[in-house]
Amino acid sequence: MVKIWAKVMKKDKILKQFVFERQESMDYSLFFEYLSEICFNLDISTPVLIKTHLFDYAKYNVVKFTKSDFVEQINFDKLVLENLFI
Repeated sequence: MVKIWAKVMKKDKILKQFVFERQESMDYSLFFEYLSEICFNLDISTPVLIKTHLFDYAKYNVVKFTKSDFVEQINFDKLVLENLFI
């Protein structure tokens, strides 16, 4: 099961949040698809996903996307994805 808590943060306060859930097991090749759906539901642009992001999520169960990870300008400090199903 995949369960990801997504938080849009500004000055360490949560502006928006969304819990993404899928019944199938975690598939890292589909992580961009998960990220796109999360961003669609939060009504924000999708950040660039690089290998380091995947490694951070796999190793630490959390990944943070900052302003430099977005192509478009954003009005928040970071997007945090946290694994809720361990």
